[in-house]
Amino acid sequence: MGDVNSSAPEPFVFSPSQVWDGNDGRWSSFIVRIGTPEQTFRILPATSGHETFIPLPEGCIESDPSDCGSLRGAYPFNGKASNGFAINASSTWKPIGLYSLTFGDKLGMNDNGMYGFDTVGLALPNSGGLTLAGQIVAGIATKNFYLGLLGLGPKPSNFSDFEYPQPSFMRNLKDQNKIPSLSFAYTAGAAYRLPKLPGSLTLGGYDTARYIANNQSFPFSTDDSRVLSVGVQRITALNTLSGSRSFLNTPILSIIDSSFPHIWLPRETCDAFEEAFGLTYDADSDLYLINDTMHTRLQNLHPTITFSLGNENDPSKLVSIELPYGAFDLQASHPIFGNATRYFPIRRAANDTQYLLGRTFLQEAYVIADYERSNFSVHQALFLSRMPAQNIVTITVPSNGTTNDSAGSSGLAKSAIVGISVGIAALVIILALLGFFCYRRRRRAKQNQPDRPRTPQAEMPVLTSGKFEMYHSHPELNGSFGGAELDARTDIKLMSDDGASRTAELWGAETRHELPAGYGEKLTAKHEMDGNGENIAKK
Repeated sequence: MGDVNSSAPEPFVFSPSQVWDGNDGRWSSFIVRIGTPEQTFRILPATSGHETFIPLPEGCIESDPSDCGSLRGAYPFNGKASNGFAINASSTWKPIGLYSLTFGDKLGMNDNGMYGFDTVGLALPNSGGLTLAGQIVAGIATKNFYLGLLGLGPKPSNFSDFEYPQPSFMRNLKDQNKIPSLSFAYTAGAAYRLPKLPGSLTLGGYDTARYIANNQSFPFSTDDSRVLSVGVQRITALNTLSGSRSFLNTPILSIIDSSFPHIWLPRETCDAFEEAFGLTYDADSDLYLINDTMHTRLQNLHPTITFSLGNENDPSKLVSIELPYGAFDLQASHPIFGNATRYFPIRRAANDTQYLLGRTFLQEAYVIADYERSNFSVHQALFLSRMPAQNIVTITVPSNGTTNDSAGSSGLAKSAIVGISVGIAALVIILALLGFFCYRRRRRAKQNQPDRPRTPQAEMPVLTSGKFEMYHSHPELNGSFGGAELDARTDIKLMSDDGASRTAELWGAETRHELPAGYGEKLTAKHEMDGNGENIAKK
């Protein structure tokens, strides 16, 4: 996984809290400390996030249980029960403002958070856990994320109030030599196993005692918000109500994301699950319920469900992750249902951007993400009555300090790099020809018209994208272009002779889930950045 580097720090083994939390299942949580003096919370890792979310007191309302704060992961603070992160009680809190949260919108969650900088520590107070000052923290009131989240990705954040992108917690851990590399390994743990086995999270390394190794790895996606994307070639099951079943008509591309509990699949796949497991779809909650009679039948059948992962349908390159029925035997409670209700954690995806393998999947899967080499691997989690001793292996930075370009280790294959280079060259040629033709047309027009004063024009961008910018010193193109809107992902701006401009927008309008009273001010613009600090979108 890496080159030997004797000066690198040891990986950080983030020990679980030994508490099973959640209102949509029993999840193995971890402990973080926020602010000064420290306020302590149980949170969940977010494999595709890069920011820290902590519940606010405003998230507990009159209709919630009296122990709402504790249910959402808050430990007592100053000798009293806490309903969430008390911002005003932290002397090190530096506010940024109210911004949209960085993920969840693809699943229909348009929430916001109260962002600021504060001290973030891992593990219990006085435990020797890693602590960093001045980290990005988002206080949340939404119950779409019932517990807080700790983002494990290095992607930076950008806010309209700051000129430069703000590094993530993981990036700062690496840059301050707290962990040996930008990498992590995680499995969610399983409360249904006998004995129960909590989750495992290692920063800068992995634990060989927690998984069954295979020799397959997958390149990161070029979409830096979905780097842990992998093809799901097949989903099959044994011992269902109708025997052996296959649930996937065609392969799909899915993200592995522990921020969410469920597995999001095509509608026809969910329909097949509904039949094979005797499920009942509840339109109000958008969940599949299972009654006690059917639950007992399935317990006696002991069905298993297998996900076959691979970016090509070559049996020798597939990784199979097997989940017992117990992994899908979850209960949801307040505020989803008034009483604890048994459900089967699959969801209907509206489109292919919603395909997701969440915490349910990670109960039986162990993922190792290596941002130094832009690849990840997925393994079957290991469960034994007597687990082997922990065996931590360090993931180090490559000896040249850059991403490894060898086959199977790079986020982009050589052919893809060549294709991108050719595309850029073609774009430059097209722009050059466009400029030449405009010049010729303007010159002919000037020869047939009397001279007239020219209004000075400031230099302005006419082409911007995620990583490239081009400028034209005379942006008033010929009126025949009509200020046409070009491809939204290319984001080209054209100016007509009358001065009007059109620019294709990267993002449309969104509705926002506002925080309760006291946080109702207008949302501030927020820019998303890619892993290299480049501005790729504006919300």
